[in-house]
Amino acid sequence: MNQSSNNSYTSGDAELAYIAVEHLSLTIGAKATNAILRDISFAVECGSLVGIVGPNGAGKSSLLRAIYCHRYDQPASLAGQVMIAGHPVHLMSRRERACKIAVVLQESALPFEVTVREVLATGLTPRKPLLSFTSKDDTRLIEGIAADLDLTRFIDRDFGSLSGGEKQRVLIARALVQQPQILLLDEPTNHLDIQHQIETLSLVRSLGVTVLLTIHDLNMAAAYCDQLLVLNKGQLVANGEPFQVLTSELIQDVFQVAADVAVIRNTYTHERRIRIAYDMPPSRTIAPGSAGERRE
Repeated sequence: MNQSSNNSYTSGDAELAYIAVEHLSLTIGAKATNAILRDISFAVECGSLVGIVGPNGAGKSSLLRAIYCHRYDQPASLAGQVMIAGHPVHLMSRRERACKIAVVLQESALPFEVTVREVLATGLTPRKPLLSFTSKDDTRLIEGIAADLDLTRFIDRDFGSLSGGEKQRVLIARALVQQPQILLLDEPTNHLDIQHQIETLSLVRSLGVTVLLTIHDLNMAAAYCDQLLVLNKGQLVANGEPFQVLTSELIQDVFQVAADVAVIRNTYTHERRIRIAYDMPPSRTIAPGSAGERRE
């Protein structure tokens, strides 16, 4: 993957991508007890890479969906508001939102009999008139982003023939073709090997746009994110820089695991970084003949 800062992606008016979330609450279904998000407020600076972390069921994906006004199949009540550069997102048209916000979810329904190139071309839709043709500039944009994400070698293959990790990179590339001001990624490193995890997060960080992503790997989150939002049971329990947020006490309280957190400084840049080592519980020894011993 090409990691040069002169990548093919450029955003429109990235300086306007300031996000403010104010008292956001989400309830799915008719009962108030089905609250998914509870009174969440935070702000995101332009160009920041913000990680949303928390245990399964904490509301991470729901927060992303609430930011771009996801339409639910069942009754949903959303209170509070999301502002982009002072403008409420819920008052924008779908096309306006699509020009400002690109979204990559964990699950994406795409027909299998389309090529990678055709998938990438769908990212052009928000900014082009209906039934318009793909221009030479569009083609250069698509092929440049494909090169940045190491997709050129299978750009004309069927999307359905790709591995899970390759499909994920294609969907991220499609979002970049959209040329958004804000990029929302739901577990973008899921299914990727360690090399492509690092390359994907490095590329996302280099774009200079505002990015919110959910991520499970706390060490990766600490290494790449400018700001972390920690969710637990639908509530925002911590918000700040990784070295401020990811303490041993918080990891124990939120994730229910013991961990040693070391704050280190880069020898050359003097930036503070953290490294997390998890304390593994002692292994159990099963006595011969006990109920837990497997017998053939």
